[in-house]
Amino acid sequence: MNTNLLSFYNNQKRFFRQPICGLFMIGLAGILSFSKRESIAKIQPQKLENSLYTNQVLDKWMGMQIHLMAHTQASFNGPFIRIYAYSGIVAYASLVPAIKEYSSPKFLISRLNNMPALPNPEPGKKIYGPASLNAALAFMNRNMFPMASTESKAAIDSLENALKISFYSEVEPAAITYSAEYGRQLARIIFQWAETDGYKKGNESYSPPEGKGRWKPTAPLYAKAASPYWGLLRTIVPGSNEQTEPLPPPEYSEDTAAVFYKMVRQVYDISKTITAEQKNIAFFWKDINPGVTAPGHWLNILRQVIQKENASLEKAAYAYALSGIALNDTWISSWRTRYTYNVLRPISYIQTVMGYTDWTPVIPTPPHPEYPGGHGALSSSVAEVLTELFGDNYEFTDHTYDHLNMAPRSYSSFRAIAEEAAISEVYGGIHYTLSVEVGLQQGKDVTQNILFILLNKGSGVTRRNQGIQSANH
Repeated sequence: MNTNLLSFYNNQKRFFRQPICGLFMIGLAGILSFSKRESIAKIQPQKLENSLYTNQVLDKWMGMQIHLMAHTQASFNGPFIRIYAYSGIVAYASLVPAIKEYSSPKFLISRLNNMPALPNPEPGKKIYGPASLNAALAFMNRNMFPMASTESKAAIDSLENALKISFYSEVEPAAITYSAEYGRQLARIIFQWAETDGYKKGNESYSPPEGKGRWKPTAPLYAKAASPYWGLLRTIVPGSNEQTEPLPPPEYSEDTAAVFYKMVRQVYDISKTITAEQKNIAFFWKDINPGVTAPGHWLNILRQVIQKENASLEKAAYAYALSGIALNDTWISSWRTRYTYNVLRPISYIQTVMGYTDWTPVIPTPPHPEYPGGHGALSSSVAEVLTELFGDNYEFTDHTYDHLNMAPRSYSSFRAIAEEAAISEVYGGIHYTLSVEVGLQQGKDVTQNILFILLNKGSGVTRRNQGIQSANH
């Protein structure tokens, strides 16, 4: 038996401290803890509510997805954000028929952008949520990680099968089989819908605009611009990106009295006086691939919160879906802005304009334009969702990098986490302070639109700005 793998599954306090390695040779003892909050005799699934079940089946798939992200090569975060988002939607959709047995869904899947109709269970058939979710997420991870290693593909198969076997002590085999078939059917429809969002054209041929102040490839790899057309992808929520485009960045200038020069100078000055704590923050949020990745880091934060709250299966899947949707649509908005303004990175200005030719940032500069800050945008989007679901002033300690012997970091709120993730890129030398602040606001704006459109929460940026315009006319 692979003891590292079994520990990964069983130890709910350590979360993602151990990487998955080797083929899955799992005994059932390691996976039977997911099922119910209370001991219930074997009964028909229509008598079981998702709220009776703990989150363990979803927790294991979230852990698997973090592992797959960490071991799949990509030049930027977009592909992993899509996987997080669409997998979350599938997870929640797989539970909706069971949710309808005792309450109303938190949001309607049909309201998503061009979402095809999803089938209902056959008359007289009831869905056992954990079995439906298990099969659905196995399908998504197989299909959304087509380049996964043979070892990782075997791990997906083993996890699905081991969980399926464990269900037999809870529910009749026929109900498990039907629920799994239903989950795969939903996943197939949603996956095919996801395939039409435009991501396949995100990295088509591109010639970056030339001129002073424009982005250009940076040392040490001088890689071409990553996925320049990602900002044209279809959003998951229609209208989520309306009126979320930030103002233009400061006008480019080499004048030492200009705002742009001072903005770059601040990055250089910080690099010369950087403290140990600032370096720790930069490295804690480095999140580059291969490794946990930025969306993987936030998925692991969500995973830890779900465990801390002992959230029901339904709430866990809901949080997974809503945070992924916000993350996906924010990233599209952010990417569209980046390639609208094509602002050069600090390393380019510091070396060529300021003359510090040997200067290098604390963390590697990624291959895409600078404005706005990406980590600020994506972090803010998830933070706003988690604040909505779990409350403000939520004290939390992040153990994501315990497996690398990095000290865990503690925060007073989800927004405080996002703010630290954003400023980490200034400490790392790859973004300007203004850019990360703009990114934070952009993520918040997109998420406010989503919360209004899907949940009728708040007013949404679009609606609020329309009100302002009406008042001014």
